Amino acid sequence: MADETTADLRDKQVFTTGEAAEVCQVSQQTIIRCFDSGRLRGFRVPGSRFRRIPREELLRFMKENSIPQDRLDGAKRRVVVVDDDEQIVELFCDVLERDGRFDVRTAGTGYEAGLLTEQFRPHLILLDYMLPDINGNIVCRTIRANSDFDQTKIIIVSGVVNQDEINDLLAVGADAFVKKPFNIDKLVGTITNLLEMV
Repeated sequence: MADETTADLRDKQVFTTGEAAEVCQVSQQTIIRCFDSGRLRGFRVPGSRFRRIPREELLRFMKENSIPQDRLDGAKRRVVVVDDDEQIVELFCDVLERDGRFDVRTAGTGYEAGLLTEQFRPHLILLDYMLPDINGNIVCRTIRANSDFDQTKIIIVSGVVNQDEINDLLAVGADAFVKKPFNIDKLVGTITNLLEMV
């Protein structure tokens, strides 16, 4: 039952003081004191005394106070695969899900990738350079413009990019570039290195 509760908390975007206490492994009174003193920011539910804490704020508080975030993040690393080639998407999903350390979501366009990134808050994005609506460097630049995703790693995957374009992608915030066709084991190695899982 505890696992179900923890899983539910991982998906929440706004927490009660009781939920925040459970995530931080402290008493509810401690959370309320931190809230009331302004150390933990949030809002009160209109017309009541109930306090609510947004996910980003809870994460900031946990980082500042060296509280492990595994109860919020979960053991699995969240990965978004952005590619309009169904075979590539299937390959990535198959390999990463079989690995057991990843929770994978997929998007076929840059627009879908943006929405999914906001909702899913991935640790890493595998991003195709040539998407049907926009190219990968625009997606990359958009993600990097949002400080909420400073820790999100981005790997660009493409078969049609020259060295100057690769340099441009790295300049706008990609963490790595993988050329198609690729060795899947090496790609998983790149993912685990970027996420410091090794």
